[in-house]
Amino acid sequence: MFLGTYEHRIDPRGRVAIPAKFREELRAGLVLAQGFDRCIYVYPLKMWQEMAEKHAAPLIAKEKLRRISRFIFSPAFTEDLDRLGRVLLPATLRHYADIRDVVVIAGLNTYVEIWSKEHWDAEKALMDEQGWQLAEGMELRE
Repeated sequence: MFLGTYEHRIDPRGRVAIPAKFREELRAGLVLAQGFDRCIYVYPLKMWQEMAEKHAAPLIAKEKLRRISRFIFSPAFTEDLDRLGRVLLPATLRHYADIRDVVVIAGLNTYVEIWSKEHWDAEKALMDEQGWQLAEGMELRE
C-alpha cells in the first residue's frame, strides 16, 4: 500500500529518489505513465501488466477506447530503481507534467503519482476546498 506525500528534487540527469517506504513494492520493476491531471503515474510492473490484460484487443473496435489506449500506453515507460532507489523520469513525461526541479510523490493506495510542486500545491488547495463535496458525492461500499 502506498501512503503519504514526500518532496524530492530531480537530479541533473532527470532522476528522482523514490521514498524508501515505496521501494520494496517497486523493486521488481515499475511503469511510468502519463496521468490524467498533468502528473506521472507510477505502477508496480505486475499491476500494470494486469491492467493491460484487461484493456486488451476486443476493445479496439471502439474509437474512445483506442484513444484512451493511446493516451495510456504510448507514452508509458518501463523502468527499474537503481541501487540508490532512484528512477529516471523520461524527458517526455517530465515535460508533460511540467516537472523541473522539486516534485511531490504521493501514495494513492495501489499506485503513486509524481507531481510538479506547483501543480501539486494547486491540486492540494482544490482538495482542501472541495474535499467534503467530493466525499458527499461518493457511494461508499460496505
